[in-house]
Amino acid sequence: MDPKRYAPATQRNRQVILEILQQNLPSTGNVLEVASGTGEHAVFFAANLPHLHWYPSDRDPDLRASIKAWSKEYPSPNLHPPLSIDVTIQPWQAEIEQIAINAIANINMIHISPWSACLSLMAGAGRILPPGGVLYLYGPYQKAGKHTAPSNEAFDRSLCDRNPEWGIRNLEDVITAAADNQLTFQKAIAMPANNFSVIFTKTS
Repeated sequence: MDPKRYAPATQRNRQVILEILQQNLPSTGNVLEVASGTGEHAVFFAANLPHLHWYPSDRDPDLRASIKAWSKEYPSPNLHPPLSIDVTIQPWQAEIEQIAINAIANINMIHISPWSACLSLMAGAGRILPPGGVLYLYGPYQKAGKHTAPSNEAFDRSLCDRNPEWGIRNLEDVITAAADNQLTFQKAIAMPANNFSVIFTKTS
């Protein structure tokens, strides 16, 4: 059986995300992708960001197998084997401590996980990133407690029906959680399908 998993959204959003990453990630260094999912993003970003080392990760062993399969089919010398990381477990694995992480990318996780996962992501990013390091988030957000589109409101209801701990987060709450971990909000960029790219940098 082919271990590769498929997420249709990656085909739709990977190019626009890449353009934002090209503008905001460091010119060199190591990028940790937290919750890489199927691995389709990882192989695409690594191939198109050859100046960066890309470290995918996921807590799900089946998804790590998918990442490995995609990496075998579309190899890049700067794409590393997937790490086993569960952001809700602090501190993150010792193997991360051996890698000088310059940026962290997290795509479509915060709304499909408990709020505690967002808090743990911020705590880990604040601990791991060096001054000037970048945290990149992508996904749907509320602004000032209001949904940015009717489709997002319907999506939020469906998420909460699936798991009461899930849901589209208020951007201001995410910014506050980041600030509590020395991560400064830089900008939120409107993306297709009522999503946002959100950029933070480590202050000190």
